[in-house]
Amino acid sequence: MTAARIDRIIAGMIGYLPLVILALIWEATTRLGLVSPRMLPRFSDVLGAFLDLLQSGELLTNAIASLRRALIGFAIAVCTGTTLGAGMALVPWIRAALDPIVQIFYPLPKSALIPLVLVWFGLGDTSKTFLVFLGCLLPMILSTYNGMRGVDPLLAWSARSLGASRFDVVREIMLPAALPQILTGLRTTIAFMFLLMVSSELVIATNGLGYMIGAFGDQGSYPAMFATILVVTALGFAADRAFLALTDHLLRWRA
Repeated sequence: MTAARIDRIIAGMIGYLPLVILALIWEATTRLGLVSPRMLPRFSDVLGAFLDLLQSGELLTNAIASLRRALIGFAIAVCTGTTLGAGMALVPWIRAALDPIVQIFYPLPKSALIPLVLVWFGLGDTSKTFLVFLGCLLPMILSTYNGMRGVDPLLAWSARSLGASRFDVVREIMLPAALPQILTGLRTTIAFMFLLMVSSELVIATNGLGYMIGAFGDQGSYPAMFATILVVTALGFAADRAFLALTDHLLRWRA
């Protein structure tokens, strides 16, 4: 292992030092009685509850159920949103048809649709998957549309003048140029995926991480509830870090 790699590893570990300090402050605050354990259980108790849930298999089973639903809705939203956003940027009649719909529904909190989705799809996986899909769809449409509309028209004109087809211009010029904007929208979409995954399961689910948070809260099992919340936080953080690494790889040509 080279010295430069060791330095990067050490720098990365130091970057997470504030999280360790926060955990220590959390433990000290509750042990000293500055905060009631019913409001904030000890970090050590939360860690113990996490290990118990992990050992029982309950945490893994519910995490798999949540992620399966969320990833299906996310994947469909990314494919559909990218296609519709590109269509809006390239075809005037598609833009005229979809733009008013997108502008109206984008500000709507998707969690407000939970009761309606419950009536439509019931308590099954379809309701949660649909909510994730709906919440992730509009950000992908707008990021793709804005990215492709922001491409310098001179680039497309130059490629066409050299004999490139319209498809080649889109594939070789417009999509690569719009990629940074699309990836930015995709990162926002990942955050929406976790948000809607948990919020939907709090209301319309019989399993999943959101369901566990609500159930433990109702039972007064606060260490287990906080443990589940921290698991969701860790999953979201890991997904965001992985996506940033992927973004750096895809955009390495800009360095």
